[in-house]
Amino acid sequence: MPAIRPAEGMELDGFIFESRLHQGGMGSLWRARDTRTDETLVIKIPFLGDGEDASTIVGFEVEQMIMPRLSGPHVPRFVGIGGFDRLPYIAMEMIHGAPLADKRQGAWAIDDCVATGIKVAKALQDLHRQHVIHLDLKPSNLMRRANGDIVFIDFGLSRHLQLPDLLAEESDVPMGSAPYMAPEQVLGRRTDARSDIFAIGVILYEWLTGELPFGNPQGQGGLRQRLWSDPTPPRALRPDCPPWLQEIILRCLSVDPAQRYPTAAQLCFALQHPDQIKLTNLADKTTRDRIGARLARFFKSRTADRPLKVEKPPVDTAPIVMIAVDLAHGIDELASTLRMQAGLILTTHPDARIAFVTVLKTALLSVEDDSQPEGHNAYVQRLIELKDWARPLVNHEEVVSYHVLEAVDAAAALIEYARHNNVDHIVLGARGSSTVRRYLGSVSSQVVAQAPCTVTVVRLKKMSADEAA
Repeated sequence: MPAIRPAEGMELDGFIFESRLHQGGMGSLWRARDTRTDETLVIKIPFLGDGEDASTIVGFEVEQMIMPRLSGPHVPRFVGIGGFDRLPYIAMEMIHGAPLADKRQGAWAIDDCVATGIKVAKALQDLHRQHVIHLDLKPSNLMRRANGDIVFIDFGLSRHLQLPDLLAEESDVPMGSAPYMAPEQVLGRRTDARSDIFAIGVILYEWLTGELPFGNPQGQGGLRQRLWSDPTPPRALRPDCPPWLQEIILRCLSVDPAQRYPTAAQLCFALQHPDQIKLTNLADKTTRDRIGARLARFFKSRTADRPLKVEKPPVDTAPIVMIAVDLAHGIDELASTLRMQAGLILTTHPDARIAFVTVLKTALLSVEDDSQPEGHNAYVQRLIELKDWARPLVNHEEVVSYHVLEAVDAAAALIEYARHNNVDHIVLGARGSSTVRRYLGSVSSQVVAQAPCTVTVVRLKKMSADEAA
């Protein structure tokens, strides 16, 4: 039992407890004021009564270990912690606004579902880059800042891949919220970041249809159905759901983690570029799998010691790579060298997503009018050239996409594309030096200096006089 009990008006470690905001099954949240900064905070306190489940205490210890190691706009800012000798607590930033609670009252508009899904996936990529798997993603654990950024809360069931997993040491029973729990979590596995991808699939399904894809099972038997059962396809419940969105959701909900998107960044990319999604039979499904397929998965889950291949792919093994190629000179030697680099990346990183990008430079005045047929024709022609350049890589069509950027400033367009699409690495060519380039700065040097990721610049050993000009 703690030596101190929280109460309104109490001061502890420079925090004044003002009012209790919420009391749940595992603890309470208090509104407090930091006397040193006069900032309003949230203080989380666990239940520590006699007979309390040990996992409640261990989960709170896990959260105390993880929260100080997190940073960025997608988590509450950590302020301080209190020990178990007096009153255990976590003091953190107060996120103003309500959670994105589940939509019991009905489905979301498709555009809202996709737009919010993009923000959630982008936030999740940032969390995974900090070596944390949330493992309890659900609408009530998602909040939105005033600027629209998604914030994750409640890390009591999370796993930090560089810290001991105290929860796994305490118990091997499934941990998580039943409707959102991935199949591998049902088996007690807590090391795969793709478990969070599964949870996003459940959330998107729920927002889109107003229903939970697997219901809300309360026992082990119901949870284990996730190892062999498949949900009713979204389009059967929501006929206006576009095929590409069903493709994304059902891929997220794959029983085998290897069939899901390998990273949250790749899921985000798919939601941002629906026209680039390679549709499979998932997109056209209107009924659940045949009984024979479900029975086969059922018997596999009953007899196999390891029914799922569960691994933890580091974020950097499935990067988003942008290959920026200048086709103003046609498919010349530099463009061919960049294509060879793309082929090498596809061979060494089979889970990578490759975005082939070229810039169609526009005159300063013409960007104000997109209705000119000449501009549209130039865009289509450049897209055809880009696909023709990439034709030798046709065997990798499922992981590549093509993008023509129309811009006055090529470097700025490439940098913005990389930032908007969570690009991990840029590969682009440099055509040598000239008086103009030395004076204005080359595209490659500007990208190297300002890109939000690593950059590889490909140069040819010898450049002709015409190319250098």
